[in-house]
Amino acid sequence: MRKSAQFLCLLMLSSAMTGCVWWEDEPEKEVFQGAFDFGKELPITTWYHYPGTPAERWAVDATDAAAVLASNISADFSGNSTPFFSSATYYGTGFDTFEPTIGVTSSGAIFFTSWNGLGDGTHIIRSTDKGQTWEDVGPFGQIDEDSGQTPNSNDPYIYVDKFTDRLVKFDMHALAAMFVEFSDNDGDSWSIPYPVEGYYVTQDHQSIASMPPPPGVTAFHPVIYVYCINTGSPAAGAQCSRSLNGGLSWDVQRLGYPSSSFPQCSGLHGHVAGGIDGSVYRGNPSCEGPAVYRSLDGGYSWTEHTITTDVGMQDGWHSHEVATAVDDGGNVHATWIGDDLKPWYANSQDQGETWSEPMMVAAPGVVETGFPTIFAGSEGRVVLGYIGEAQDYDEENGTGGWSGYMAIMTDSFSERPLITSVAVNNPDDPLDITPDCGDVRCGGFGDFIDVEIDDEGRPWIALAHNAAGFEEAIIGTLMEGPALYGELSYLEPLPEGGNSTLLLG
Repeated sequence: MRKSAQFLCLLMLSSAMTGCVWWEDEPEKEVFQGAFDFGKELPITTWYHYPGTPAERWAVDATDAAAVLASNISADFSGNSTPFFSSATYYGTGFDTFEPTIGVTSSGAIFFTSWNGLGDGTHIIRSTDKGQTWEDVGPFGQIDEDSGQTPNSNDPYIYVDKFTDRLVKFDMHALAAMFVEFSDNDGDSWSIPYPVEGYYVTQDHQSIASMPPPPGVTAFHPVIYVYCINTGSPAAGAQCSRSLNGGLSWDVQRLGYPSSSFPQCSGLHGHVAGGIDGSVYRGNPSCEGPAVYRSLDGGYSWTEHTITTDVGMQDGWHSHEVATAVDDGGNVHATWIGDDLKPWYANSQDQGETWSEPMMVAAPGVVETGFPTIFAGSEGRVVLGYIGEAQDYDEENGTGGWSGYMAIMTDSFSERPLITSVAVNNPDDPLDITPDCGDVRCGGFGDFIDVEIDDEGRPWIALAHNAAGFEEAIIGTLMEGPALYGELSYLEPLPEGGNSTLLLG
């Protein structure tokens, strides 16, 4: 009896001690709660989460201490991993678009492609008040007073050279001939169209990047321009050309991959990106998986660097899309849609030689995605853009459909970086209701979308609002959130936009 009583006392004491130990760990829970206590309610379109891994392909809610512990994640909410209250919106432009691309100059002016079809080519629209109002800046007057310089463009494309602030407009005429036009005064006037050397055979998805001349390359302009096109043929693969004189003339197109990789397993690619060290990168699958192709001589020759063999590529229309970006430190960032239809991300700190473990970056609840795009700011700060849906559109209930997303990381080199994901549209205002929109062409999205960071560190994403029936160009951004350039601080708040700002119709 005495032994039983002693055992019972020990059991009670043990329970009490256990309780004390558990109670002493309670501050960890408070840390979790306090990190996301911003003094105001979080929008339903904002999520804080950790990325999935090849072994655990799901988002981990960063606000749920138990979920973080279960995934063996060491939570750190200090330094560059500090969470910021974030909310997003979009603004209508009053112009249509197709395969939207954007660029932002140092003045803060935003430029967006407006596709006007055969006979009127591509116009560029401009906003000088952070997306609130837009105007058509042409270019005008080269062919007639009402058309752009090139009367037809199958793929409109605008690029802002971050090193010189030059606007570079690419037009692909009849999927064969390429023309380039420039503006050095925020679109107030434009150069004549300069023809670009090429095979003058079927071409697609032109993209351009700029970079300082790398060692051993003599240029006659502050930067080198490199552009690449898709041929649509695995045998031919991507073709690239460079300009050493500011785009006035171009080299004959060359293979955008090493000859040892001939033939290519895919002939299509995402946007190219140039680095401050003179390197240039082109995303494209290798025969092993998602890959990045690198040139250190201004696009003259290339090497192949497979990112991972653990996560495949989406098997569909956009299986080719590997998007690349280079941050201010010369680090390379890449994203693609995986075989699970989710967006994946990896980075390299040695010019693409080695890569981080791939990370699944979709917001919680998103089950299908498409049109991956990426841009990088200060070292380790990056924004990924994509469209995604949590459920197919239900016409009877008016629920579901596709939204525009940005995944923002301010410390992407962490083993499991904290991600702030935002949707720019509300759930009851889908951008598209087409089944499998991310895997097929749909409305103004075409084949791709675009994302950019302005000089104050605010991310902007170029999208189309197809559900309204007019394929209106819309631009999404953060109303509140962290700056992706300079000091890690809050951005200046912007007014709420949304469906009420649509102007077409």
